[in-house]
Formats: sequence, structure tokens, C-alpha cells
Amino acid sequence: MIRKHIPNFITCLNIISGSIAVMMAIKGELTVSVIFIFAAAIFDFFDGMAAHILKAYSPIGKDLDSLADMISFGLAPGMLMVVMMEYSLFGINVQAEHFASLSLWEITFILSALLIPVFSALRLAKFNIDTRQSTSFIGLPTPANAIFIGALALITEHGRNEPIDTLLLQPWILLVITIGMSLLLVSELPLFSLKFRNFSWKENQIRFIFLGISAALILTLNIYGIAAAILIFILISLLLKLKK
Repeated sequence: MIRKHIPNFITCLNIISGSIAVMMAIKGELTVSVIFIFAAAIFDFFDGMAAHILKAYSPIGKDLDSLADMISFGLAPGMLMVVMMEYSLFGINVQAEHFASLSLWEITFILSALLIPVFSALRLAKFNIDTRQSTSFIGLPTPANAIFIGALALITEHGRNEPIDTLLLQPWILLVITIGMSLLLVSELPLFSLKFRNFSWKENQIRFIFLGISAALILTLNIYGIAAAILIFILISLLLKLKK
């Protein structure tokens, strides 16, 4: 039946969006890349919902979803971080000749951005075999990490808060963010899932509250609110853990 293929079709749209995001990041089109990462996140949200509603679960669907997430939320944000690190060293107007005179430290610094796809792959592989993560997450989900890095990329191109923008383009700040977020991906920190199986308030109270806070942050802080929302997601999860 056609309906059993609908979730996989939506997942394929995730793959396409992620692939375009990678291409645009390499070209230095950060905003376009981020838009397609956000599009991939939307498809990632709805493929799981479609599978639940249509009862169209399959082993290939689970593996396909992880492969899609590796591209959209592992490789794409990794490429964004590579570009941001280049900007931090050479400024927004990066010229090809800059790369001919890279020092060993600068090469190592830029390549450290590849920790993001590496740890994303480790996180996704762990998720596939971890039976504890059926209704919640252990470790930062790759879409949340990708959205956070995407928000930083938007701030890099469009930010208007001079102190924050300048701070974010400091090489050591980007390195700390890269290492910190990579470790969070494979950490044992429990985080609540953002995927809805239905729209019941009782079953999704934390999710609705988080979405409300996130919407308020984005409306008031603009692109800074996107990054803040991911930090709030981690904070709420920490508070829930402490409450238990």
C-alpha cells in the first residue's frame, strides 16, 4: 500500500534538504544552509508522526531516518562550523589565498569542526541500539544541536548585538562550543523528547510549555532566541532530572 511508504518519502525530503544545506554551507551561503536545516527538522518531525498515525513502522524506516539525520543534523552543521571557524580566522570576506598560509594550529582548529559529524554519527548509532530512548532522549538530539549551530550561523551573518556577535566569532569560543556540544551528543544526560505522538495536554505538557517559551524567546530576541531556546531545552531537562 502507498501509505506505508509515506513516512519514508518524508524522510527522503529530509535527506534532500540536508544535502542542499551541506552544499550551501560549502559555498558560504550560511542563511540558505540554515533554512534547509530547519526544513529538514520539520520533515524529521513529521516522518515519525506519520509513521505513528499510519502505523507504518519498518526496520528500513528507522535506519533511513538515522542516515537522513546524519546528513541534515551531522554533516550540515559541521560544514557550517567549518565556515564560521574560517570567518573567525580571516573575517567574513575569506579569500582562497588565506588557506595557502595556514599554520598547523589553524588547520587543526578548522578541522576540529568535524567533531560535530563524528559525534553525531556516534550519537545516532547509540540511539539505534539504546532501548532506554523509546520515549525520551539520553544525550542531546542531533536536530537540537544542528538548530543551535544554525542559529549561531545566522547570528554570524545577521547579528546586530555587537558584543555577542564579536564574542561568537572568537576562535576559542567556537572551539569550546564545538567540543561542548559534541560531548553533549553522547552524554548520559536525559532530555525530554520533542516528538508528539498526539496533541493531548496531559501527555505533552512539558513540550507545550517549552514551545511556548521558545516562541516567546524568538519573538523577543529574534535569531538570538533560537539559540536561547536550545539552551532552555537543556536547562528544562536538567531541572526535570533534579526533580526526580
